[in-house]
Amino acid sequence: MRLLHTMLRVGNLDASLKFYCELLGMKLLRQKDYPGGKFTLAFVGYGDEADHTVLELTHNWDTEKYNLGDAYGHIAIGVDDIYGTCEEIKARGGKVVREPGPMKHGSTVIAFVEDPDGYKVELIQLSSRESATPQKELVSQ
Repeated sequence: MRLLHTMLRVGNLDASLKFYCELLGMKLLRQKDYPGGKFTLAFVGYGDEADHTVLELTHNWDTEKYNLGDAYGHIAIGVDDIYGTCEEIKARGGKVVREPGPMKHGSTVIAFVEDPDGYKVELIQLSSRESATPQKELVSQ
């Protein structure tokens, strides 16, 4: 078994594709409209679906905004240069909602950005994560 994808419902597919592809560097892997169901699926990720877990962006044509609820946490992406990545995201119009720095009660360097629908994306400095113990990685957000 392996994890295939995580699905997010998005209100504006173009804005979401711009965020995930242009700001976070993912690639649009495939996209298909389903006129009978009035929705579009777009799959984005950092590699082919055969080998990588990806995001499924679901756009229901008649819904512009969703209530995200309080059970959802975040998506996490490992980066080599968290400070440079956050500066680039801000320079390109992205929203950094937690600046890079050590996580509470640990040493792993993290930051959070927000997509157009309000979903949180955690950025994790890969080099700081390698030295952290699993107990330090548990974060309640």
